Amino acid sequence: MKKFLYQNSLSIVFLLLFIGAFLGQIIFGIEEYNKELIENGGHAVTMSNYLTTGHFIEATFENWESEFLQMALLVWLTIFLKQKGSSESKGFDGEEEVDREPSPQRKDAPWPVRKGGIWLWLYENSLTISLFVLFFASFCLHFYGSFKDENTANILKGAPELSLSDYFAQSRFWFESFQNWQSEFLSVFAIIVLSIFLRQKGSSQSKPVDAPHNQTGE
Repeated sequence: MKKFLYQNSLSIVFLLLFIGAFLGQIIFGIEEYNKELIENGGHAVTMSNYLTTGHFIEATFENWESEFLQMALLVWLTIFLKQKGSSESKGFDGEEEVDREPSPQRKDAPWPVRKGGIWLWLYENSLTISLFVLFFASFCLHFYGSFKDENTANILKGAPELSLSDYFAQSRFWFESFQNWQSEFLSVFAIIVLSIFLRQKGSSQSKPVDAPHNQTGE
């Protein structure tokens, strides 16, 4: 168990942070939602009912959507684009280890590499594909939750409910999306540029402390 925890400590810590933050979102989210319902003449909901509301679904997947989008674009764009001096970029001097052609003869090569064909193509692009699929799924769930929350508000106000197509053309959903996308793109820009000049000793996301600013790659 000690060895398992040591070898997986980075993912375990981030999973625990996610669970803690997610529980915090639910606890404070239902409190905020019930306050809004009561202020608008509605009735408070239980925890189980809250988890099916548009308020919860929209708030959750609006954030997941932007995270998966920025990670997918970063993984994909770093294939082709470079930034001199950044630890997040590939270097300029020839091909790197990640560019080499996969060999089925390599020891312990994953089975898609040994299988070849379409399985190899899918596997060698699987990280980007998976992140874009997660983005698209989160995008759809964000839209559904936002649409459902908007119609809940309309019912409380005595206004007519909107159709999916009508809501898709309105500003609220796109405002929610773009306000998250821009923050994620800014954070990626920040780590790309700051890693040119700044260091963190011991981190895989930083260049060595004594590396020159123009050194590109970790």
